[in-house]
Amino acid sequence: MKKAAVALITIFLFSCGSTKTDNSKKPLYEVLTQQNNGGASIRFYEILTEANEIKMLQSDENLKKKIKADDTSKSNFVILNLGEKSSGGHSITVQKAEETPTQIILTVKETSPKSGEMAISVMSNPYTVVKINSKKEIVIKDSDQ
Repeated sequence: MKKAAVALITIFLFSCGSTKTDNSKKPLYEVLTQQNNGGASIRFYEILTEANEIKMLQSDENLKKKIKADDTSKSNFVILNLGEKSSGGHSITVQKAEETPTQIILTVKETSPKSGEMAISVMSNPYTVVKINSKKEIVIKDSDQ
């Protein structure tokens, strides 16, 4: 009888144990912010891989709540900056991301106002910040449109 009681208690304890499994897989990339103003005056793409570089992003008002402390060791970040544009309506986005065994290949696309479309005639400096949920090497290529 004692053996049966011990067996039942053991089974009960193991069945009540934590079986938390994280089945939610993170996407390969996340767009953290896409702004029409606030970027630099020249066009560039910057890949941030080092913890001290990523800490710079954490001081930004738009980003500080979107970047966690452990992201510096698990993720890379990309700043896509279009430079100074003579009107509004310009943006840069990630069109697609592909993962190879050694790299993450980002294809970026620049959009501009269509011919004849109304656009604000104020200087703009559009930029996008992207979080890559990987520490693999990142290659950026422009879209063929």
